[in-house]
Amino acid sequence: MKGPVLPGATLGVMGGGQLGRMFVQAAQSLGYFTAVLDPDVTSPAGLVAHYHVQTGYLDEQGLAQLMQRSDAITTEFENVPAPALRTLGAHRPVAPDADAVAVCQDRAAEKAHFVACGVPCAPHAVIETEAQLAAVDDALLPGILKTARLGYDGKGQCTVADRAALVAAWGQLGQVPCVLEQRLPLALELSVIVARDAFGTVVSLPVQQNLHRDGILAVTQVPAPDVGTAQQAQAVDAACRVAESLNYVGVLCVEFFMLADGSLVANEMAPRPHNSGHYSIDACDVCQFELQVRTLTGLPLVQPRQHSAAVMLNLLGDLWFAADDTERAPPWAQVLALPGVHLHLYGKTSARRGRKMGHLTVTAADAHQARATALRAAALLGLPPF
Repeated sequence: MKGPVLPGATLGVMGGGQLGRMFVQAAQSLGYFTAVLDPDVTSPAGLVAHYHVQTGYLDEQGLAQLMQRSDAITTEFENVPAPALRTLGAHRPVAPDADAVAVCQDRAAEKAHFVACGVPCAPHAVIETEAQLAAVDDALLPGILKTARLGYDGKGQCTVADRAALVAAWGQLGQVPCVLEQRLPLALELSVIVARDAFGTVVSLPVQQNLHRDGILAVTQVPAPDVGTAQQAQAVDAACRVAESLNYVGVLCVEFFMLADGSLVANEMAPRPHNSGHYSIDACDVCQFELQVRTLTGLPLVQPRQHSAAVMLNLLGDLWFAADDTERAPPWAQVLALPGVHLHLYGKTSARRGRKMGHLTVTAADAHQARATALRAAALLGLPPF
């Protein structure tokens, strides 16, 4: 990139889901035109972008059309084929680049990267062959077997108690390449979102404390109520090291487990904005999607400032169904009557159980007030307390 891509240019995004939609909205607020490549005619991002290229991610004509429309291109999810990003990167600035995304697409490569840059992760073993399966150290059991590729939101993984269960689980997963991770005594989960530009400048959002249910993020609290100052600094430092060692350009989320003894281990990373950072739209002066625009275009990076305590509730499609499975609208009027509530729905045309339909962010002057209001909102929606 010879110079910044200034407002008035067109920014492209591979993928048309809710992350693409929020990127498009951030780009448009800064004065950019936007183009989305996604095969779904009703994709959330495609519905709000200036241009929607409705093709598959490896379609040559579609990629050529996106290049013709766009001055710079990003991605909204890690499973965009790396070859497509390489094709685009040969003609346009692409951030993050194909090599960085490829590492995040493969759990084995991801673990190797953590180890290489000195960031602790769970003891693990890569299983690609029968011989590697037989050679697994008993110390890794009980553990969690995860597919090396295409796993997200708790999919593509099995808990295994012993060697017999491990063998059965690998067969159940189709004997595809997997990573076995030792089960560790977890106290909580947290995440760090960093943004790094092509000049090596790195900024970060505050550390986020996360609660998952059934493998899907349910609640994010910021400031993180149970993470000490030293642990927060350690997590931010580790995430910055991961980004720098990848020569990463873009927004990167690194998820961590805090163990019972207070130590941190890296779990996984996502080469894009992350569900746990959605609160930043309402609680920070620069949100994660504006950071994505700035890193892509070469605009100056500034350190985000959190101006309000926040709690984010993930809204899954289950909320649109009553106990007898009949569809119903959630009680938005009651929820929106609460102070500091910000509702974000993603424009998806149909609700399904487990499908991410939107999120609710509660902002307040302090963390206690934000949590109290979020608990009231959760009760109205029929969500469990936290």
